[in-house]
Amino acid sequence: MDIRNVAIIAHVDHGKTTLVDQLLRDAGVLRRSEQGVERIMDSNDLERERGITILSKNTSVTYGNTRINIVDTPGHADFGGEVERILQMVDGVLLLVDAFEGCMPQTRFVLRKALELNKVPVVVVNKIDRPEARPTEVVDETLELFMELGATNEQIDFPVVYASARDGKSGMDPAALKNDMRAVFDTIISAIPAPATDVDAPLQILFSAIDYDEYVGKIGIGRIERGIARKAMPVTICGGESNRETPAKITRLYRYEGLQRVEVEEAQAGDIVCVAGIESLNVGETACDPACVEPLPFVHIDEPTVAMLFMINDSPFAGREGKYVTGRNLRDRLFNEVKTNVAMRVEETGSTDSFRVSGRGELHLSILIEQMRRQGYEFAVSRPKVILRKNEQGETTEPIEELTIDVPQEYVGPVMEKLGSRRAELVDMSNQGESSMRLKFLVPARGLMGYRSELLTDTRGNGVMSHVFHDYEPYKGPIEERKTGSLVAHETGDTSSYGLFNTQDRGRMFVGPGVPVYEGQIVGESARAGDIVVNVCKKKHVTNMRAAGSDEALRLTPAVELTLEQCLEFITDDELVEITPKSIRMRKRLLNKDARIKALNASRSSGI
Repeated sequence: MDIRNVAIIAHVDHGKTTLVDQLLRDAGVLRRSEQGVERIMDSNDLERERGITILSKNTSVTYGNTRINIVDTPGHADFGGEVERILQMVDGVLLLVDAFEGCMPQTRFVLRKALELNKVPVVVVNKIDRPEARPTEVVDETLELFMELGATNEQIDFPVVYASARDGKSGMDPAALKNDMRAVFDTIISAIPAPATDVDAPLQILFSAIDYDEYVGKIGIGRIERGIARKAMPVTICGGESNRETPAKITRLYRYEGLQRVEVEEAQAGDIVCVAGIESLNVGETACDPACVEPLPFVHIDEPTVAMLFMINDSPFAGREGKYVTGRNLRDRLFNEVKTNVAMRVEETGSTDSFRVSGRGELHLSILIEQMRRQGYEFAVSRPKVILRKNEQGETTEPIEELTIDVPQEYVGPVMEKLGSRRAELVDMSNQGESSMRLKFLVPARGLMGYRSELLTDTRGNGVMSHVFHDYEPYKGPIEERKTGSLVAHETGDTSSYGLFNTQDRGRMFVGPGVPVYEGQIVGESARAGDIVVNVCKKKHVTNMRAAGSDEALRLTPAVELTLEQCLEFITDDELVEITPKSIRMRKRLLNKDARIKALNASRSSGI
């Protein structure tokens, strides 16, 4: 059977997963129970809740006499490490572009990676059904992007397919779409080359991803570069970062058919397979014939740009909700994560209680935090900080992000004013439709921390931002941080309506009545600079004296519930976020007020 290996790449929310759904439906590989499910490839609970793809997924369909292996990749820049290594398994890419939004920052990022690896591109202009769709201009923008990224003449001569993945329509002419995905299938077969198949050569499999199964253990996912893989075949694991040579055995061999992994006796060069039985396997390693050990080079993964400390939880409420609470539990979980999450780094800090974790961005790290708390882990994390480097001249450099904001015209002023104070540089401004503007900035990564919530406030929820790593540039100087302080609980106890009523005039509250709090916990945001210690547990004294109207119900302003990302954006250097399976709390590093004052005085005196 003929084979095609293709990855679908695009900016977040341009319809990759929806397109894969339609390809699976048209190929008739979905079971009856899967027919009505939307975004069926987003099998992770977090992916369904947030509406984004976090982990790349493999599937396979048969079209005529051709088996098409399809990889659905994440669209968010923070998960770019997934895209980079998955491109090793394929020969071509479907570049999905929104018919209205056009080329966005992540489109540029993933396309550059694909072109550097000499992958054959096919452009799919999706969401043709949108009222504001402008397919012709979007194709021109995409062509300009190809030329800007230094594509070869063969890559610039890309075929274009128009589609509405949601409606299951596609065609080569935007004005004449048909009610099936044949145009996409036919273009894949005609434009993307079949993989080189040297079946007589010694076996060589490059593993680009790792999965885990409760019954068979660790499963390596990769493409057979040459030779034939057989069940029960002895192999040698080599290459990767460790550059070791370890004997192993293929105990089980799987191939994708639809959404299922189907066990097979053998598979030949060019196919994407899953191999079980190699417990020590890591991403980027090669399985070779023991008689011909030749490791394959693995793609360079871009370095992390943001780091934060993960530490054991030492608050007064520690151990109440979590199952895994010790430093050993935390260490094992973090070091297991980096075995499969190749874009993340974990370092020891000299203390058994804390670890430095580095990732591509705040979302990259917050997804790990959310996964860990759902697995029963309890810990605390510090404020995210960008990773600074020294260049060849000895200058300090910092990561710069390319930021794109779509916003109604009346809000352009507040957006530019706020970003100006965050050291952003405007590089482009263009009209998007009749009343919308697209602004492009180059901004330090640290300048984006905490900005998303400000953008939503300044634009009344109408602003949409996306960003992608641009480059390291000389340090841009200090950036003004949060101007307001925190409202800090005075004592341990349960919050009372009376205490909250007397506190709410000082700022916005993060807790309601009847909530257990402890001394040093952050219960709100002060309206002024500087922290204020408040007694939210204060009870009203009971007397036998009554006055008219004194017993009326106290009117409390509803508390603001912050998400995990908002908590990470809110805290300052002397604060932490406490993570448990049931709660997310913010607190001071030093819980006692006197201890905080002593530490502040000591830092001031050392600074003098």
